[in-house]
Amino acid sequence: MDKIGAFTSEQLKKDVPSFNIGDTVRVHNLIKEGSRERIQMFEGTVIAKNGGGISETFTVRRVAYGCGVEKTFPLHSPHVANIEVIRYGKVRRAKLYYLRDRIGKATKVKEQK
Repeated sequence: MDKIGAFTSEQLKKDVPSFNIGDTVRVHNLIKEGSRERIQMFEGTVIAKNGGGISETFTVRRVAYGCGVEKTFPLHSPHVANIEVIRYGKVRRAKLYYLRDRIGKATKVKEQK
């Protein structure tokens, strides 16, 4: 294995939960403010997963105060402290970008049984 491959393989997280598009997740994000650190949670629906290996990212969308907010998190980042799967969604698409155009109850994703 080359040096770059060895370096990236040791940076990969081992305890990543399996989640898919349409799942509702709670991401524990490490925030640094000056010398202090705190954990801020971001809960929403996973609308996209991109890449693979060390550069894998996922996008989470939620509606806060009537305004849609999307955040893209690197999966293996040290700033992502924990990922909790709240509920598993049943979808038929690889990307749920169509949820951006929906309002209210139309943004709900059915739950898997």
